[in-house]
Amino acid sequence: MNASLSQRLINTLIIGPIVSFLLCAAYAAPTKAPPADALAVNLDDIQQPWVGDLPGMYDRRVIRVLTTYSKTFFFIDKGMQRGLTHDLFMVFERDLNKKLMKQDKLSHRHLRVRVLFVPVTRGQLFTALKEGKGDIIAANLTITPARQTFVAFSDSLYPNAQELLLTGPFSPKVENLEQLSGKTVFVRYSSSYYESLVALNARFAKESIPLVTLEPAPEALEDEDLIEMLNAGLVPMIVVDKHKALFWKQVFPKIQVHEDIVLRDHADIAWAVRKDSPQLLALLNDFVKQNKLGSTLGNTLLLRYLKSAKYVKDATSEQGRRKFLSMVNVFRKYGEHYNVDWLLMVAQGYQESRLNQSVRSPVGAIGVMQVMPKTGKELNVGDIRQLEPNINAGVKYMRWMIDQYYGDEPMTPLDKALFSFASYNAGPARIARLRAETKKRGFDPNVWFGNVENLAAEKIGAETVTYVSNIYKYYIAYRLVMDEIARKQKAVKLAESQPQPEPATPPN
Repeated sequence: MNASLSQRLINTLIIGPIVSFLLCAAYAAPTKAPPADALAVNLDDIQQPWVGDLPGMYDRRVIRVLTTYSKTFFFIDKGMQRGLTHDLFMVFERDLNKKLMKQDKLSHRHLRVRVLFVPVTRGQLFTALKEGKGDIIAANLTITPARQTFVAFSDSLYPNAQELLLTGPFSPKVENLEQLSGKTVFVRYSSSYYESLVALNARFAKESIPLVTLEPAPEALEDEDLIEMLNAGLVPMIVVDKHKALFWKQVFPKIQVHEDIVLRDHADIAWAVRKDSPQLLALLNDFVKQNKLGSTLGNTLLLRYLKSAKYVKDATSEQGRRKFLSMVNVFRKYGEHYNVDWLLMVAQGYQESRLNQSVRSPVGAIGVMQVMPKTGKELNVGDIRQLEPNINAGVKYMRWMIDQYYGDEPMTPLDKALFSFASYNAGPARIARLRAETKKRGFDPNVWFGNVENLAAEKIGAETVTYVSNIYKYYIAYRLVMDEIARKQKAVKLAESQPQPEPATPPN
């Protein structure tokens, strides 16, 4: 794989725009390790192994969805989580909380159950589920007998799926399944495609004809990554689900989708849970019944993500890329200067303005960080109507909030951040009163989630609770996606270093 394609793979489809900007900023220059007391959110609570069924998830107020970072199903675009899987589960989260509120099963109507996405590689999905690092797998999984020995599948979201052969500009000519004999196919060993090819090889073995050579693809690469490699003539042939193949052909016109060369037919694509989670499975099945392909929501999302490729092309525009890269570099600069986790500040900026410097609030707050003119003047950072001084002001003010109100408090760095965000939203005096009341009730005044948060929901309402929760969710998403993209970047570099077979002569 040549270096320019490797970088394009990293910057375009493998990495959604905001993440590519984050990574570019992160790798642009060596970054010093933060001091031990640096403000950084610890992800241990989310990644800590836990197994159980729906009642335990209600108690924890979180349902973790294991997925893969994919430009079709789950990605981040301009700071916003998007994708078919993401959008489905946001409706799931909304409907679930409405149901729990109606049944009076929420401890408080503002303390809702959250859906959090945990992106991993495809090779890690089943292991992560078994080890309790997630509760649901939602990654366009085909139901197969081998997989059913490990997990319980929901009802089919996408019935009658097909797995098709795809070839590229330098692939050998193939007109039917039998002509795959003796050819090489690039395939992830964890995929259902691999099982289909193994079954084909078993048939070829019985017929005493040469088998298909199965060249292992890195588990960190998604189908769209392999399609882009195929389009560039870097891999011989691949197998992909028909619905994804037809979509990505709009983006990569050099691939050929062989609709008459079918490796698997009448397949079902579904979500998966542990076998000891029957209540969760029943909840998912109720949701799938109303929202699968053919339903109003299912068809709307299908049209949005698997019919028109406009969102992919818009998301990867060079103009947008330059704009967000410059913004992320500013966040990084001032995060390091004030010893604040810059990615956390990106999350706050997204919550405040959707990272839009042109936003003005009805009360006069300005820009990405929604800084009031008086505050900007007091912070002495320059003209907050400009991007860099605006971000400088937001990060500097957060550093001041932490030091002023929580610097000496016996809190974790995570809680110092969360309390600072709550104070920014509701006022430090109000949060101080809530902490005192929390202590009187026998809860921990130094822990936000499940403690002071409960009093905030009761006394203030949804605004502050939602504000803090959203920033935390955005941050978790950014951090986990960046970790996953780093693994994907490593896989691309590994593929790049492998010797590639000489391409065949393009067919006439």
